[in-house]
Amino acid sequence: MADNDNSVDNGPPLRRGWTTGACATAAAKAALTALLTGEFPDPVSITLPKGQQPEFTLAFESLGDGYASAGIIKDAGDDPDVTHGATVIASVRLLPPDSGVCFLAGDGVGTVTLAGLPVAVGEPAINPVPRRMIRGVVEELCFEHDLPADLEVTISIPEGKALAQKTWNPRLGIVDGLSILGTTGIVQPFSCSAWIHSIHRGVDVARAAGLTHVIGTTGSTSEDAARVVYSDLPDIAMLDMGDFAGGLLKYLRKHPIPRVTIAGGFAKLAKLARGALDLHSSRSQVDMQFLSEIAVDAGLNQSLKDRIQNANTAKEALEIAHQNKVDLAAPIAEKARETALATLRGASIDVDVIIVDREGKILARTP
Repeated sequence: MADNDNSVDNGPPLRRGWTTGACATAAAKAALTALLTGEFPDPVSITLPKGQQPEFTLAFESLGDGYASAGIIKDAGDDPDVTHGATVIASVRLLPPDSGVCFLAGDGVGTVTLAGLPVAVGEPAINPVPRRMIRGVVEELCFEHDLPADLEVTISIPEGKALAQKTWNPRLGIVDGLSILGTTGIVQPFSCSAWIHSIHRGVDVARAAGLTHVIGTTGSTSEDAARVVYSDLPDIAMLDMGDFAGGLLKYLRKHPIPRVTIAGGFAKLAKLARGALDLHSSRSQVDMQFLSEIAVDAGLNQSLKDRIQNANTAKEALEIAHQNKVDLAAPIAEKARETALATLRGASIDVDVIIVDREGKILARTP
């Protein structure tokens, strides 16, 4: 099941889909319900981080002695996601008292082998938000049945090992499968022309309303942070530019609004700082050489430059700088602002930049 509310003018609606994290959460809820009651809920509903309550139809179910499994076929909507149509399976098994909720990587789900990712080395590649979602439904069900939440949760995607070769996982050190991803539970349709068209319409609406300040965000985490900083701005000031910083800035160049804030995570804005205007991972990469040079200019000891050059991710580079008391986010924010101003080509628009971490904490702001 997928939403149909991401329509754009002059074209058919684009269906939103569900992340692997949302599917895994729903599958875990179905499996644990069966383990506790003997019956699989079908469809099974969950509550997403933003409050939506989608329902998922089960494609697989198995109930045995002390364990249960349920599977859901991922629907990515109109997004050309490599995991569209894959089966996401959650298996739950009771553990001894005081074990807590433990996650395992099943068939087709990767394991983290390199530092710099939001999950520790050796852990299943199940990102923090899906973990919180799964743990939430597990704890809720156990509470309802007056049981301690001592469970092993194994997430599997049988096709995942082959599908992972079409992603960046291998070069990020995630081996043997896919990552379980998602911060909102919803997959936004990835259509370049449609998304950019939506950005343009957002600018038009803001201009028509007489707004003097809009915010272009790369995702929900940066949007939430920007809303705290600029709490007086209405919803229509929030422009979901996603990876299309260039799509926003070039349109603003011809249709100016007095002020624009660019808000995003460190990795994406490091790409903008380097001059990339399309921030999608398939079309631009973080330049570690560039980051290492910026870090040295910001005060990092020259002897540590190679560590950043050889970092696995932008997050790891940022951590290296932080451990050595060097603020890497601030100069990246300033250089991202310079790229934005250069793209605006002298248009009468003030620009400021906000960089946030994965939890939404603001790492840097330009004036």
